[in-house]
Parts: sequence; C-alpha cells; structure tokens
Amino acid sequence: MYAALVETAGYVPVPLSADDYIELLPAAWRAVNAYGVKIRHRTYDCKALNPYRRQHSGVNARKGLWEVHYDPYDVTRVWVRNHHDGGWIQAPWTHLRTGPAPFGEQVWNHARQMLARRGHDRATEAEIARTAEELLDKAERGPGRGKPAKRDQKVAGRDRAVSAAGRPVPEPQPQPPPAWDDADDDEDAGQLAEVIPLGIFDAREEAKKWW
Repeated sequence: MYAALVETAGYVPVPLSADDYIELLPAAWRAVNAYGVKIRHRTYDCKALNPYRRQHSGVNARKGLWEVHYDPYDVTRVWVRNHHDGGWIQAPWTHLRTGPAPFGEQVWNHARQMLARRGHDRATEAEIARTAEELLDKAERGPGRGKPAKRDQKVAGRDRAVSAAGRPVPEPQPQPPPAWDDADDDEDAGQLAEVIPLGIFDAREEAKKWW
C-alpha cells in the first residue's frame, strides 16, 4: 500500500540530519581504553569518554564493546555511540595538531605502505601521520625539485578532490532567532500576497482515479 501511494502522490525529500549523517557512516566495535579508542592504527580521545573508560557498553552481543562510527574521507574524528546515556560522543584524533590538514583513509594507508617500503614495518602512529602530511605537502608543491611519484600524486589528488567537494559537517550549530524590525513590519503590512491554500491529500479519492 505504501508503494502504491508513493506512485500516486509522490514523496517529499527530507535532508539528512546530523544524527542521520553519523548513522550512515561505517561502524566498528572497539573498547574505550585509558588512552581512548583506536581505529585503523589511529587513537581518538576526549574528556567526554572519561566516565566510560574500561567500562562495559551494555551490549552483550558485542561483548561490551562500543559502537564507533568513522568517516573514510576524514580521519580527524570519530563518533562513539553512548550506549548508556544516548547520543554520540565526538572524539578527535590525538595527532590532529601535528597533522591539521584533513585527509582520508587512502592517504593514511599509502603513507603506511611508503614507510613499509623503507623498512619501517612497525611504524608508529606519529610516523605515519608525519609521512601522510609530508605526502600532501609535497603533492601541493607541484613539479620541481623533489617531484613526488605519480602514485603519490594520484593518491594526494584524489584526497584533495574529496576534501574540496565540501563534505557535510555533522555539527549543526543552533541559529539565533531573527531580529524583527518594527519598521519593516509596518512597511510590508499593506503588501501581503494572496494566500492559496493547498488541498489535503485523500488516499481513497486518489485511488478512485486509477480505476
């Protein structure tokens, strides 16, 4: 019946809310440790996680782990679902100050591969972050001395293109109410447009038109 009514009357597209955006991101289940949470060799932490460190999430099916959502195109933060009090806890990357330029998983993985080729199979998080930042800086400089390899340029170029696309920010800020001006009200008082009421959709009446 729902499908039939949608074909008859259509639907109203509604923009995603901040919570919807976070819900649609990839998820992983992690423990909230003393240092925070770890996703793909990166550490995320914030003060809001203090009450839940080394605590059971309450989700027995996941052995007490916590649901963490992350953005593959922006490694600067993750969102931990608060299974106790509801909502989300946003935790920033602990190396955000050393690598402030946002980048995605592709750059991160490529930086790890670069270090592995240099013999650093067990590179630290700080080393990977520094290598990723150097890769992006080198790609931005363009041709010249120290020109990056084509593979490095391609990875950096794709990452910059995604960042420039203007990804939605899941932190809507409340807007202050508009300041009304009495003078504007008086000026527009005599210029009201004609109000044309919309009809109320009647599913039964609409169904008769198809028979």
